[in-house]
Amino acid sequence: MVAVDLPESTRPAARRSPARGRRAAGRVLPLVPAFALIALFFLGPILWCVYASFTDVALTGATASTPHLVGLRNYRRMFSDPAFGQSLWLTVVFVLGSAVIGQNVGGMALALLMKSRHRIARAVVGAIVVGAWVMPELVAGFVWYAFLADDGTFNAILHAVGLHGKSWLYAMPLLSVIIANVWRGTAFSMLVYSAALSNVPEDLLEAAAVDGASSYRRLRHITLPLMRRAVMTNLMTITLQTLAVFTLIFVMTGGGPGTKTQTLPIYMYQSAFKFYQLGYGAALAIVLLAVGGVFSVVYLRMMREEV
Repeated sequence: MVAVDLPESTRPAARRSPARGRRAAGRVLPLVPAFALIALFFLGPILWCVYASFTDVALTGATASTPHLVGLRNYRRMFSDPAFGQSLWLTVVFVLGSAVIGQNVGGMALALLMKSRHRIARAVVGAIVVGAWVMPELVAGFVWYAFLADDGTFNAILHAVGLHGKSWLYAMPLLSVIIANVWRGTAFSMLVYSAALSNVPEDLLEAAAVDGASSYRRLRHITLPLMRRAVMTNLMTITLQTLAVFTLIFVMTGGGPGTKTQTLPIYMYQSAFKFYQLGYGAALAIVLLAVGGVFSVVYLRMMREEV
Protein backbone atom coordinates (compact mmCIF):
# COMPACT_ATOMS: atom_id res chain seq x y z
CA MET A 1 0.00 0.00 0.00
CA VAL A 2 1.26 3.45 -0.90
CA ALA A 3 0.48 6.40 1.33
CA VAL A 4 -0.92 9.35 -0.59
CA ASP A 5 -0.48 12.86 0.78
CA LEU A 6 -3.79 14.53 0.13
CA PRO A 7 -3.86 18.29 -0.51
CA GLU A 8 -5.25 20.50 2.24
CA SER A 9 -8.51 21.08 0.36
CA THR A 10 -9.26 17.32 0.41
CA ARG A 11 -8.28 16.62 4.03
CA PRO A 12 -11.03 15.95 6.56
CA ALA A 13 -12.74 19.04 7.89
CA ALA A 14 -11.97 18.08 11.49
CA ARG A 15 -8.21 18.34 10.87
CA ARG A 16 -8.16 21.70 9.22
CA SER A 17 -10.93 23.45 11.17
CA PRO A 18 -8.73 24.51 14.14
CA ALA A 19 -6.20 26.20 11.85
CA ARG A 20 -8.95 27.88 9.87
CA GLY A 21 -10.60 29.02 13.08
CA ARG A 22 -7.36 30.58 14.32
CA ARG A 23 -6.81 32.36 11.02
CA ALA A 24 -10.38 33.66 11.01
CA ALA A 25 -10.03 34.86 14.58
CA GLY A 26 -6.79 36.59 13.70
CA ARG A 27 -8.56 38.50 10.94
CA VAL A 28 -11.65 39.40 12.98
CA LEU A 29 -10.12 40.39 16.32
CA PRO A 30 -8.43 43.60 15.04
CA LEU A 31 -11.83 44.72 13.71
CA VAL A 32 -13.67 44.26 17.01
CA PRO A 33 -12.96 47.82 18.30
CA ALA A 34 -14.21 49.31 15.03
CA PHE A 35 -17.37 47.19 15.15
CA ALA A 36 -17.92 48.21 18.76
CA LEU A 37 -17.63 51.92 17.92
CA ILE A 38 -20.02 51.53 14.98
CA ALA A 39 -22.52 49.74 17.20
CA LEU A 40 -22.20 52.38 19.91
CA PHE A 41 -22.36 55.56 17.83
CA PHE A 42 -24.31 54.43 14.76
CA LEU A 43 -26.40 51.32 15.34
CA GLY A 44 -27.32 52.26 18.91
CA PRO A 45 -28.89 55.65 18.07
CA ILE A 46 -30.76 54.13 15.12
CA LEU A 47 -32.25 51.41 17.33
CA TRP A 48 -33.22 53.97 19.97
CA CYS A 49 -34.80 56.15 17.26
CA VAL A 50 -36.83 53.18 16.00
CA TYR A 51 -38.03 52.48 19.54
CA ALA A 52 -38.83 56.16 20.23
CA SER A 53 -40.88 56.41 17.04
CA PHE A 54 -43.39 53.97 18.58
CA THR A 55 -43.70 55.94 21.83
CA ASP A 56 -44.99 59.34 22.97
CA VAL A 57 -41.66 60.37 24.48
CA ALA A 58 -41.25 64.15 24.80
CA LEU A 59 -38.71 66.66 26.08
CA THR A 60 -41.00 67.96 28.81
CA GLY A 61 -43.97 66.72 30.78
CA ALA A 62 -44.85 63.33 32.19
CA THR A 63 -43.87 61.40 29.05
CA ALA A 64 -40.33 62.78 29.23
CA SER A 65 -39.54 60.33 32.05
CA THR A 66 -42.19 57.66 31.52
CA PRO A 67 -43.01 57.33 27.80
CA HIS A 68 -45.72 54.95 26.65
CA LEU A 69 -45.87 52.73 23.60
CA VAL A 70 -48.39 54.17 21.14
CA GLY A 71 -47.91 51.77 18.24
CA LEU A 72 -48.22 53.36 14.81
CA ARG A 73 -49.86 56.55 16.05
CA ASN A 74 -46.89 58.74 15.10
CA TYR A 75 -46.76 57.26 11.61
CA ARG A 76 -50.51 57.59 11.09
CA ARG A 77 -50.30 61.21 12.18
CA MET A 78 -47.35 61.78 9.86
CA PHE A 79 -48.97 60.43 6.71
CA SER A 80 -52.17 62.35 7.40
CA ASP A 81 -50.32 65.62 8.05
CA PRO A 82 -50.16 67.96 5.00
CA ALA A 83 -46.99 69.53 6.45
CA PHE A 84 -45.19 66.19 6.14
CA GLY A 85 -46.18 65.79 2.50
CA GLN A 86 -44.96 69.29 1.71
CA SER A 87 -41.68 68.71 3.58
CA LEU A 88 -41.09 65.44 1.74
CA TRP A 89 -41.72 67.13 -1.62
CA LEU A 90 -39.42 70.05 -0.76
CA THR A 91 -36.73 67.58 0.30
CA VAL A 92 -36.91 65.73 -3.01
CA VAL A 93 -36.79 69.00 -4.98
CA PHE A 94 -33.87 70.24 -2.89
CA VAL A 95 -31.91 67.01 -3.41
CA LEU A 96 -32.61 66.85 -7.15
CA GLY A 97 -31.83 70.53 -7.68
CA SER A 98 -28.74 70.92 -5.54
CA ALA A 99 -27.18 67.43 -5.64
CA VAL A 100 -28.31 65.38 -8.65
CA ILE A 101 -28.33 68.35 -11.05
CA GLY A 102 -26.35 71.18 -9.46
CA GLN A 103 -23.37 69.57 -7.74
CA ASN A 104 -23.14 66.59 -10.08
CA VAL A 105 -23.29 68.52 -13.36
CA GLY A 106 -21.29 71.44 -11.98
CA GLY A 107 -18.57 69.13 -10.67
CA MET A 108 -18.34 67.34 -14.01
CA ALA A 109 -18.14 70.64 -15.91
CA LEU A 110 -15.41 71.98 -13.64
CA ALA A 111 -13.43 68.75 -13.87
CA LEU A 112 -13.58 68.82 -17.69
CA LEU A 113 -12.63 72.50 -17.84
CA MET A 114 -9.74 72.13 -15.43
CA LYS A 115 -8.34 69.15 -17.34
CA SER A 116 -7.78 71.28 -20.43
CA ARG A 117 -6.44 74.39 -18.66
CA HIS A 118 -3.00 75.56 -17.61
CA ARG A 119 -1.62 74.40 -14.28
CA ILE A 120 -1.88 77.87 -12.71
CA ALA A 121 -5.51 78.27 -13.79
CA ARG A 122 -6.32 74.83 -12.38
CA ALA A 123 -4.66 75.72 -9.09
CA VAL A 124 -6.57 79.02 -8.77
CA VAL A 125 -9.96 77.54 -9.66
CA GLY A 126 -9.34 74.51 -7.47
CA ALA A 127 -8.39 76.69 -4.49
CA ILE A 128 -11.56 78.80 -4.86
CA VAL A 129 -13.91 75.84 -5.25
CA VAL A 130 -12.30 73.72 -2.54
CA GLY A 131 -12.26 76.76 -0.24
CA ALA A 132 -16.06 76.89 -0.45
CA TRP A 133 -16.23 73.17 0.29
CA VAL A 134 -14.05 73.23 3.42
CA MET A 135 -15.90 76.25 4.81
CA PRO A 136 -18.07 75.20 7.77
CA GLU A 137 -21.73 74.89 6.88
CA LEU A 138 -22.69 77.44 9.52
CA VAL A 139 -20.30 80.02 8.06
CA ALA A 140 -21.49 79.28 4.51
CA GLY A 141 -25.07 79.88 5.61
CA PHE A 142 -24.19 83.28 7.08
CA VAL A 143 -22.19 84.19 3.95
CA TRP A 144 -25.14 83.49 1.66
CA TYR A 145 -27.59 85.16 4.02
CA ALA A 146 -25.44 88.31 3.94
CA PHE A 147 -25.14 88.05 0.16
CA LEU A 148 -28.88 87.65 -0.56
CA ALA A 149 -30.39 89.73 2.25
CA ASP A 150 -32.42 92.87 1.51
CA ASP A 151 -29.40 95.09 2.21
CA GLY A 152 -26.91 92.44 1.14
CA THR A 153 -24.08 92.40 -1.34
CA PHE A 154 -26.09 91.16 -4.32
CA ASN A 155 -28.66 93.94 -4.10
CA ALA A 156 -25.86 96.47 -3.63
CA ILE A 157 -24.28 95.27 -6.88
CA LEU A 158 -27.62 95.52 -8.69
CA HIS A 159 -28.21 99.05 -7.39
CA ALA A 160 -24.71 100.04 -8.50
CA VAL A 161 -25.52 99.12 -12.13
CA GLY A 162 -28.96 100.75 -12.03
CA LEU A 163 -31.09 97.66 -11.43
CA HIS A 164 -33.65 97.10 -8.71
CA GLY A 165 -33.05 94.31 -6.24
CA LYS A 166 -35.59 92.34 -4.27
CA SER A 167 -35.86 90.30 -1.12
CA TRP A 168 -34.41 87.12 -2.60
CA LEU A 169 -34.80 85.00 0.53
CA TYR A 170 -38.54 85.80 0.50
CA ALA A 171 -39.16 85.89 -3.25
CA MET A 172 -37.19 82.73 -4.15
CA PRO A 173 -36.26 80.98 -0.89
CA LEU A 174 -35.94 77.42 -2.19
CA LEU A 175 -33.86 78.47 -5.20
CA SER A 176 -31.64 80.53 -2.88
CA VAL A 177 -30.81 77.60 -0.61
CA ILE A 178 -30.30 75.31 -3.63
CA ILE A 179 -27.77 77.74 -5.13
CA ALA A 180 -26.00 78.08 -1.78
CA ASN A 181 -25.73 74.31 -1.37
CA VAL A 182 -24.47 73.89 -4.95
CA TRP A 183 -21.82 76.56 -4.32
CA ARG A 184 -20.70 74.82 -1.16
CA GLY A 185 -20.75 71.19 -2.29
CA THR A 186 -19.65 71.19 -5.94
CA ALA A 187 -15.98 70.81 -5.01
CA PHE A 188 -16.48 67.22 -3.85
CA SER A 189 -17.93 66.17 -7.21
CA MET A 190 -15.17 68.06 -9.01
CA LEU A 191 -12.47 66.17 -7.10
CA VAL A 192 -14.15 62.80 -7.71
CA TYR A 193 -14.54 63.42 -11.43
CA SER A 194 -11.04 64.86 -11.79
CA ALA A 195 -9.63 61.62 -10.39
CA ALA A 196 -11.90 59.55 -12.65
CA LEU A 197 -10.91 61.55 -15.75
CA SER A 198 -7.25 60.91 -15.07
CA ASN A 199 -7.95 57.16 -15.42
CA VAL A 200 -9.54 57.45 -18.87
CA PRO A 201 -6.98 56.11 -21.41
CA GLU A 202 -5.73 58.91 -23.62
CA ASP A 203 -5.09 56.53 -26.52
CA LEU A 204 -8.81 55.78 -26.78
CA LEU A 205 -9.63 59.47 -26.98
CA GLU A 206 -6.88 60.07 -29.53
CA ALA A 207 -8.04 57.15 -31.66
CA ALA A 208 -11.60 58.46 -31.59
CA ALA A 209 -10.40 61.93 -32.55
CA VAL A 210 -8.45 60.48 -35.49
CA ASP A 211 -11.61 58.67 -36.61
CA GLY A 212 -13.42 62.02 -36.68
CA ALA A 213 -15.37 61.87 -33.42
CA SER A 214 -16.24 65.27 -32.02
CA SER A 215 -15.53 66.31 -28.42
CA TYR A 216 -19.18 65.69 -27.52
CA ARG A 217 -19.18 62.18 -29.02
CA ARG A 218 -15.91 61.31 -27.26
CA LEU A 219 -17.40 62.51 -23.97
CA ARG A 220 -20.66 60.62 -24.48
CA HIS A 221 -19.39 57.32 -25.89
CA ILE A 222 -15.97 56.96 -24.24
CA THR A 223 -15.43 59.20 -21.21
CA LEU A 224 -18.79 58.92 -19.48
CA PRO A 225 -19.19 55.12 -19.92
CA LEU A 226 -15.72 54.58 -18.43
CA MET A 227 -16.64 56.89 -15.53
CA ARG A 228 -19.95 55.17 -14.82
CA ARG A 229 -18.99 53.75 -11.42
CA ALA A 230 -17.46 57.05 -10.32
CA VAL A 231 -20.63 58.90 -11.36
CA MET A 232 -22.91 56.50 -9.46
CA THR A 233 -20.70 56.56 -6.37
CA ASN A 234 -20.56 60.34 -6.41
CA LEU A 235 -24.33 60.61 -6.90
CA MET A 236 -25.01 58.31 -3.96
CA THR A 237 -22.60 60.21 -1.71
CA ILE A 238 -23.80 63.73 -2.47
CA THR A 239 -27.45 62.64 -2.37
CA LEU A 240 -27.09 61.26 1.15
CA GLN A 241 -25.15 64.35 2.21
CA THR A 242 -27.79 66.68 0.80
CA LEU A 243 -30.64 64.77 2.43
CA ALA A 244 -29.10 65.63 5.79
CA VAL A 245 -28.49 69.35 5.12
CA PHE A 246 -29.89 71.29 8.06
CA THR A 247 -27.61 74.12 9.19
CA LEU A 248 -27.39 75.87 5.82
CA ILE A 249 -31.17 76.09 5.41
CA PHE A 250 -31.79 76.89 9.07
CA VAL A 251 -29.34 79.82 9.02
CA MET A 252 -30.54 81.25 5.70
CA THR A 253 -34.32 80.92 6.04
CA GLY A 254 -35.17 78.97 9.20
CA GLY A 255 -37.48 76.85 7.04
CA GLY A 256 -39.43 79.89 5.90
CA PRO A 257 -40.86 82.12 4.84
CA GLY A 258 -43.75 80.15 6.26
CA THR A 259 -42.89 76.58 5.30
CA LYS A 260 -41.44 77.19 1.83
CA THR A 261 -38.03 75.73 2.73
CA GLN A 262 -39.15 73.35 5.47
CA THR A 263 -37.37 70.21 4.34
CA LEU A 264 -37.59 67.00 6.36
CA PRO A 265 -34.54 67.77 8.57
CA ILE A 266 -36.03 71.20 9.43
CA TYR A 267 -39.50 69.71 10.07
CA MET A 268 -37.96 66.96 12.17
CA TYR A 269 -35.98 69.46 14.27
CA GLN A 270 -38.98 71.69 14.85
CA SER A 271 -41.22 68.77 15.82
CA ALA A 272 -38.68 67.30 18.24
CA PHE A 273 -37.02 70.37 19.77
CA LYS A 274 -39.42 73.25 19.19
CA PHE A 275 -42.67 71.45 19.97
CA TYR A 276 -40.94 68.86 22.25
CA GLN A 277 -42.46 65.84 20.47
CA LEU A 278 -39.46 63.51 20.38
CA GLY A 279 -41.50 60.47 19.39
CA TYR A 280 -42.94 62.18 16.34
CA GLY A 281 -39.52 63.60 15.46
CA ALA A 282 -38.03 60.10 15.70
CA ALA A 283 -40.67 58.79 13.29
CA LEU A 284 -39.72 61.54 10.85
CA ALA A 285 -36.07 60.56 11.21
CA ILE A 286 -36.90 56.95 10.33
CA VAL A 287 -38.73 58.09 7.20
CA LEU A 288 -35.75 60.28 6.25
CA LEU A 289 -33.49 57.26 6.70
CA ALA A 290 -35.83 55.24 4.46
CA VAL A 291 -35.71 57.92 1.76
CA GLY A 292 -31.91 57.77 1.82
CA GLY A 293 -32.11 53.98 1.56
CA VAL A 294 -34.33 54.22 -1.52
CA PHE A 295 -31.87 56.53 -3.26
CA SER A 296 -28.98 54.22 -2.31
CA VAL A 297 -30.72 51.11 -3.67
CA VAL A 298 -31.45 52.87 -6.97
CA TYR A 299 -27.83 53.99 -7.37
CA LEU A 300 -26.43 50.57 -6.42
CA ARG A 301 -28.65 48.84 -8.98
CA MET A 302 -27.53 51.29 -11.64
CA MET A 303 -23.92 50.72 -10.63
CA ARG A 304 -24.22 46.95 -11.17
CA GLU A 305 -25.22 47.37 -14.81
CA GLU A 306 -22.44 46.49 -17.22
CA VAL A 307 -20.74 49.24 -19.17
